[in-house]
Amino acid sequence: MISFEPTPEQDALRQRIERFVMEQIVPYEKDPRNTSHGPTEELRIELNALARDAGLFAPHVPQKWGGLGLDHVSMAIAFEACGLSPLGPIAMHCAAPDEGNMNLLDKVATEAQKQRWLKPFAAGEFRSCFSMTEPWGAGADPSELRTKARYDGEDLLVSGVKWLITGAQGAGFTIIFCDVQAEGDKPGGPTMLISDMDADGITLTRQLDTLDSSFTGGHWEVTFDNLRIPAENVLGEVGQGFRYVQVRLAPARLTHCMRWLGGAMRAQGIALDYARKREAFGKPIGRHGEIGAMLAENEMELQQSRLMIWWACALLDKGEQGRHESSMVKTAVSEALFRVADRCVQILGGMGVTGDTVVEQIFRETRAFRIYDGPSEVHKWAISRRIMKG
Repeated sequence: MISFEPTPEQDALRQRIERFVMEQIVPYEKDPRNTSHGPTEELRIELNALARDAGLFAPHVPQKWGGLGLDHVSMAIAFEACGLSPLGPIAMHCAAPDEGNMNLLDKVATEAQKQRWLKPFAAGEFRSCFSMTEPWGAGADPSELRTKARYDGEDLLVSGVKWLITGAQGAGFTIIFCDVQAEGDKPGGPTMLISDMDADGITLTRQLDTLDSSFTGGHWEVTFDNLRIPAENVLGEVGQGFRYVQVRLAPARLTHCMRWLGGAMRAQGIALDYARKREAFGKPIGRHGEIGAMLAENEMELQQSRLMIWWACALLDKGEQGRHESSMVKTAVSEALFRVADRCVQILGGMGVTGDTVVEQIFRETRAFRIYDGPSEVHKWAISRRIMKG
């Protein structure tokens, strides 16, 4: 059976989150602590407290770790609502990279690792980062790992450089994707490791200036210099990193789509309100054909994006991996939402390129989204390979 209607419970949750975000979170968008490198840690903690009080903290986290335990379709509805403000996901503790890391730890970590990292992390006691992308190595092609780990007894020593590491400043821990060098009967290969961020051997070498500005801690270049990782801090098994990357990335592609869909909906609402009020050549600009056509195109692409997200989420809820489907959704939705944001800037005219509305930021965020979690070109290449194989 196919349904395009949320359940009464899902719709009630959507309304609660929309009211919470628009009434309590949107006023913080002009807060000086919401900087060009993202909201400060102080602001994050303050927003988290508001979400806790509203009963909306960590909607994606299993109930055993203190979250709402939503399925993927329910998450799609909730995350779209929280994405109405760039600060919404921060407040509700479901922003990237934290949301993806919580999912990964819940599915792969040992019980001891969950108690040490996931339990306080899910409670918002600290943030995380995911160290995969490299300046000249792993990124859209994670097989090009240049960050290496060698054995030193039972421990591993990690050396290499990562960059565009979101949230690195102020994070409590990081998950490191690296290439372990086999030694004797000790296995090697792509591996995920966990480390506290204040460990000796980790240096934040450079903060990057980027188009987007919605992530706490900004984006950083991080150097690992003989960082010691005890054997008990291997996430999963040595050599199984590619398998775990897919555990993390397929759902994370969809949650990116959910959050930025909310942002694009907000931009459309602002543009529509402006088109109703702003007059030119004797009538509201929305009554002129070109502007009306842009609004109509936005409306169609927003609904198409929503339905694609729900479709892929329903597959995940049935237990399917969704790798192929999430690639299609991520590509189609990121491209569509950028077109929506671009049209909204155009409709607003001069106001659209200023910070007088949040549309300018949403435009920047959705432009970056076309690259994050795999550029559209790489996803199209992967999709074509799969369909050519039949």
